[in-house]
Amino acid sequence: MKTYIPKNDEQNWVVVDATNVPLGRLATLIASRIRGKHRPDFTPNIIQGDFVVVLNAEKVALTGNKLDGKVYTRYTGYQGGLKTETARQALAKHPERVIEHAVFGMLPKGRQGRAMHSRLKVYAGEAHPHAAQKPQTLEVK
Repeated sequence: MKTYIPKNDEQNWVVVDATNVPLGRLATLIASRIRGKHRPDFTPNIIQGDFVVVLNAEKVALTGNKLDGKVYTRYTGYQGGLKTETARQALAKHPERVIEHAVFGMLPKGRQGRAMHSRLKVYAGEAHPHAAQKPQTLEVK
């Protein structure tokens, strides 16, 4: 049985500036880019999307009351170990994880989604170490 291998299998690198862009709008754009849905030969079972580099993660916008109303929870594994954190605290401590969490929720669940998640590179500031890949700039509307 032969598997389908796309003819156009180059993987591009894209840079997105998150300054003053709403988190949900940014996450949907990134998730569809990583998944490869912008390509005419999109196949759901093949990872053929782009690598996405996100800059200025600390300047992402959260609309409405989400800075104080949105709560991230995690469990340590111990009894009574439920830790909560508001979006304001998360952006102050580790702004990269806020975008990673939003995008990861929009990717497919399972082995393929975890493999796609490694194509996302998020940085809090302007600098990134991926200049050698010659990434193209992507505008968020």
